[in-house]
Amino acid sequence: MEFVNLLKSKTVVVTGGSRGIGRSIVLTMASQGAKVTFLYRSNEAATEETLEAASGLSGVVNAKKIDIRDAEACEGAIDQIAEDAGKIDILINSAGITRDNILGLMTNNELSDVLETNVVGVFNILRPIIPYMVSQRRGRIINISSVAGEKGGRGQTNYAASKGAINALTKSLAVELAPKNILVNCVAPGMIETDMTESIRQQAGEVVKSKILLGRFGQPEDVAKAVLFFASNLSDYVTGQVLHVDGGFKMN
Repeated sequence: MEFVNLLKSKTVVVTGGSRGIGRSIVLTMASQGAKVTFLYRSNEAATEETLEAASGLSGVVNAKKIDIRDAEACEGAIDQIAEDAGKIDILINSAGITRDNILGLMTNNELSDVLETNVVGVFNILRPIIPYMVSQRRGRIINISSVAGEKGGRGQTNYAASKGAINALTKSLAVELAPKNILVNCVAPGMIETDMTESIRQQAGEVVKSKILLGRFGQPEDVAKAVLFFASNLSDYVTGQVLHVDGGFKMN
């Protein structure tokens, strides 16, 4: 069975949409008829590549330059998107960074940069967007977490803590917003072939791959398909879930 235009006429906001998993999510949403605005912090070249890749899709894609660590800027951006579109149906929190280091050597910046982007940034987007969804009495929120939020990894205490927080946030917010018909779910990718994971794959790729039941690294599209499930009416009776898209990572 082929699904087409699952998100026709939907207004979608994606954070961190200029490259990697975020870009694949943007293109997948647009391919299903959505009007997508993705937020990016600084990479102009990657943003242009994403906009070019989106040309010709059934949906419409726009970009806004914003640092999600800036709460005031987030509020202004969301208000503008809502004013232009008349609504916001779906939010996908995909922006995230890593600053790996063993805890004993971790700098204050390595800790604060990760927590402020991966956790505070999510709150900064959620707070202005939720009132619009509440007023509509409908909405979908999909957070991008990581297997690191539940599976230990050397040198990633800051990143793991940030993603564990997103898992917990997802479950609590699902309880809070269910009476308003707003569904909140989370996708937790494993080792996906992106710029963010390149150094790990180069240094310990075969060791990591040996821990993946399916025997391969994931592709950004694998994650985007799971996000589409949560964004569409295919998941009308699903909320508060963390879906691992990891090929069975660390199960063996």
